[in-house]
Amino acid sequence: MNAKNDVKKVVLAYSGGLDTSIILKWLQSELNAEVVTFTADLGQGDELEPARKKAELLGIKEIYIEDLREEFMSDFVFPMFRANAVYEGVYLLGTSIARPLISKRLIEIARDTGADAIAHGATGKGNDQVRFELAAYALNPDIKIIAPWRDWTLKSRTDLIDFAEQHQIPIPKDKRGEAPFSVDANMLHSSSEGKVLEDPWEEAPAYVYQRTVSPEDAPDKATEIEIGFEKGDAVALNGEPLSPATLFARLNDYGRDNGIGRLDLVENRFVGMKSRGVYETPGGTILLSAHRAMESITLDRGAAHLKDELMPRYAELIYNGFWFSPEREMLQAAIDHSQRDVEGTVRLKLYKGNVIVTGRKSDKSLYSDQLVTFEDDHGAYDQKDAAGFIKLNALRLRTLAARNNR
Repeated sequence: MNAKNDVKKVVLAYSGGLDTSIILKWLQSELNAEVVTFTADLGQGDELEPARKKAELLGIKEIYIEDLREEFMSDFVFPMFRANAVYEGVYLLGTSIARPLISKRLIEIARDTGADAIAHGATGKGNDQVRFELAAYALNPDIKIIAPWRDWTLKSRTDLIDFAEQHQIPIPKDKRGEAPFSVDANMLHSSSEGKVLEDPWEEAPAYVYQRTVSPEDAPDKATEIEIGFEKGDAVALNGEPLSPATLFARLNDYGRDNGIGRLDLVENRFVGMKSRGVYETPGGTILLSAHRAMESITLDRGAAHLKDELMPRYAELIYNGFWFSPEREMLQAAIDHSQRDVEGTVRLKLYKGNVIVTGRKSDKSLYSDQLVTFEDDHGAYDQKDAAGFIKLNALRLRTLAARNNR
């Protein structure tokens, strides 16, 4: 792309790892560009200071390291959970939902520093390149985007190591060999893909799981917790009001200790191929069960069923990178409207990989003891009315049957 020859200053999404350090040096040496680094703390658990030191070592003057955990939870993860979004029935979209926030900050930092381009380390085979770039273009249609994995001539791990050695980039000992699998992590989940996981028939080795104990090794006694909701968002844990990130971190701890949230999935990538991933979403798995339980007594049937119809489309939009699209925002408005009365408390037991709802209560509950009781309902429901209801609903079925029997 000729436009890359005109790039003067680039904001790089920088993890501090070997790959993005090589990208940093490549931007400097091949494009002769000034580089600004941006490292987001989304709760991935890694210490962030090494990223700063590595960037300084590579001559970077403008280094952005930001704690975005609260924004990530309140403005991205929680809105998604109001929709009960799962991709292909099971995946809680942990990687997908982080990309629009990272892109948003890349664009903002580019504006603030006068950069004319952004760069990322996503490969040309995966979903993340699409997510980063669709979000970036939605926020700045004129931004230049550099994706070195699509452009450079480095094709193997050996090429990367050779490039690093030529440019005096420190290589940790554990990075010299082929990594057994790749990991992406944030507060919502960890994702492991590639190498030892590429054969979908082979069980994932135990060492792949980093966020949860094995359900078999989890305690033999259930852990009981209560989650409080307001407007569809979790706001309290065991009666204590907490910020979104603080609450979610504690749910992660409960999930980890009880072996909750493991998923081994073969999914359909947006670019067209199938891939196998192992995901761990301990807190998110708990929150999804709790939120659905809260909706079960506070949402009208029509609204609840319509939400369930919209959810796969909403989840697909996030998976494919369309967070900043008008259709996602339209769906979000409808979903948020449905959550006005989703408030109250849900009680759960956590036991050996299972999330078991044991109670739910709300001042906005639509559940009526009088209507469902098997005892005398004092005239709240006249069972004779059901006969006419059934006959009217059976009318077309009886008409069809009469014709077919002629």
